Amino acid sequence: MGDEDPHADPDFAHLIPRDADVAVFIDHLDDGHAMGHKVLAAEHPRYGQQSMRSSLNRLTEAGHLRWIKEHITLADNTMRWVTRTYWSRTRRSPEWWANFARERDGKDVTDYRPGLARIEDPTPQPTPEATQDEPAPGEPSAAYRTLAGLRAADPRMPLSEADCRSLESLAVEWLSRGATPNDITRALTDGLPPNVTNPGGLARNRLEAKMPPQNSDASAAPAESRPLRGRITRVIMACATCDQDERTVKIDRGICEDCRKEDAENPMSDEDIAKGFEEIAHLGVTSAYFLKKKLERRTGGPVPDTFRSVPIEDRVFYHYRDNRDRIANGLPPRRWNW
Repeated sequence: MGDEDPHADPDFAHLIPRDADVAVFIDHLDDGHAMGHKVLAAEHPRYGQQSMRSSLNRLTEAGHLRWIKEHITLADNTMRWVTRTYWSRTRRSPEWWANFARERDGKDVTDYRPGLARIEDPTPQPTPEATQDEPAPGEPSAAYRTLAGLRAADPRMPLSEADCRSLESLAVEWLSRGATPNDITRALTDGLPPNVTNPGGLARNRLEAKMPPQNSDASAAPAESRPLRGRITRVIMACATCDQDERTVKIDRGICEDCRKEDAENPMSDEDIAKGFEEIAHLGVTSAYFLKKKLERRTGGPVPDTFRSVPIEDRVFYHYRDNRDRIANGLPPRRWNW
């Protein structure tokens, strides 16, 4: 909500290293991203399905995640259920999440995609008068102030004064098309990579690529392209693991009793995690060792790198890293025919 913590290094310092790594990974996903543990494991370079499932459960219990089923009644009187995974960088209490779910009931919505959703910022939207970009003499425009404020919204986007001046006309165009300063901030900070080397260039690309349509009046768009507005008419908490909801099972801290019991019967300790990575490292090093020997046999022994198109150590390291990541995701090692 409005008290969401800004990005910082100790965001997830209260979590064990693996869960903190997964939390950072989720924090940088785009809104609407699928949140099943199989999908996330397929995209994460280090953790397999079981590891991802366990981490999602612990992040849920820690107060960062909740699976919520929302019943949507659309303007054309059709209805549908949508399961959204709400993410909070700030850890929240069970009471806070229960209140958040209650407040979702009755909300007007247009974007009802399933998948990842950030908790909403309840900052009041500016009135039409407030969005007019007409600053007092000598004062920076609303567009400039929005760009200059990105540094506070996300430290990875510290636009310089020159950047703000260069991008000001694009931000003014956004505001003239009905966008709010908060819309611009979200467009420029959502789903950022861990490291941004050129904030000004990234901001320009996003402002140009995500520019709102010239006519923001939805009634002017073709009927088939207009997003249907709807209203949330029922909200139900769901289990983070099995997708059962509170209509049939008891949900405690985001997880149902059956899944909590299953996790208790098959615990994974920090020692298990450390052992797993040791095994992965051993398999990767072993496969890289045999690859090196195979290459040397083909050439009659060690050959100086100056006679190779690619240094042998680079090829071995790439092979090791590739197999390490495949093994971590439950895939068999790749066989290389070099």
